[in-house]
Amino acid sequence: METIFAQKHTLHAGTAELYDGRLVDCFEKPERVELILKHIRQSGLGPVGAPEAHGLDPLRRVHAVDYLEFLETAWADWSALRGEGDALPTSWPVRSFSQQRPAAIDGRLGFYSMDAATPITSGTWEAALGAVDATLTALDQVQAGARGAYALVRPPGHHASRDVYGGYCFLNNAAIAAQRFVDETGGCVAILDVDYHHGNGTQSIFYDRSDVLFLSIHGDPNQEFPYYLGYATEQGEGAGEGFNRNFPLPWGTTPARWFEALRAAHRHIEAYQPDLLIVSLGVDTFRGDPISHFLLDHDDFARMGQAIAGLALPTLFVQEGGYAVEEIGVNVVQVLGAFDAQVS
Repeated sequence: METIFAQKHTLHAGTAELYDGRLVDCFEKPERVELILKHIRQSGLGPVGAPEAHGLDPLRRVHAVDYLEFLETAWADWSALRGEGDALPTSWPVRSFSQQRPAAIDGRLGFYSMDAATPITSGTWEAALGAVDATLTALDQVQAGARGAYALVRPPGHHASRDVYGGYCFLNNAAIAAQRFVDETGGCVAILDVDYHHGNGTQSIFYDRSDVLFLSIHGDPNQEFPYYLGYATEQGEGAGEGFNRNFPLPWGTTPARWFEALRAAHRHIEAYQPDLLIVSLGVDTFRGDPISHFLLDHDDFARMGQAIAGLALPTLFVQEGGYAVEEIGVNVVQVLGAFDAQVS
């Protein structure tokens, strides 16, 4: 399996996020993917390639034009006014407030964001573009006949919706890939999100559509970020009714319980018979993850890769979360290596 890796990820390196009432070092940091890359090379999983540019049109098929313009200009507007510190919002347009976009950069940060844990820095836009290009380059390989490909990207994407960023995500890499596949082939896509946190952005983008089946196994939003989406009752609307499936699980979920949910998700995928499977690959379900509460261990990630391979579908893996930095490369390679061994 080839890995597509965008070196531009280093351009996005926030200094702090708001967590548990304190400003702390960012959990989503460059070391995450550098350690994954190290383990991929040590494991002999396959070649590592660079992304090709794909332009802005694929982004515009998923994200609002005004939102993209905001992301491209936010740092220049912020730094001109505030200096060199990371751009973090401090207020949001809650239900009783006007939903009109303010002119001030402080107001626009809140208007387009969902949390205070996702700093915008001088290189955020370029890094996010690099992640999309890497994802679409990996998709190119799958469309050319590869059984699987892996986009090793950051920033991650699954919390980014049509016009909102947050959860460390700015552009929804998996959704952009799914949309481009649908546009180019007319086929159907299943997106399986195995990150610990619900892929609220991906869900919202495809919630009223039947050509993309979205399935997410994640921490119960009654307890866990992003809190406001991810309930089992959310099953799509309009043409998309029945094409959204959530499997929320409580803190302390064991491997046995997690794989029970994965088997249920697989049954929906098998019934749907998609032309492409996209896996939003978060490995923050690991028992040692500092901001998560599931109990999967290293061997469980190999089981995950075997199970995904068992679907016998062209598969694009897109990196999402995972914040136990020392173990992140081990767990990613467990998934990909087991998948590769099963399909080769």
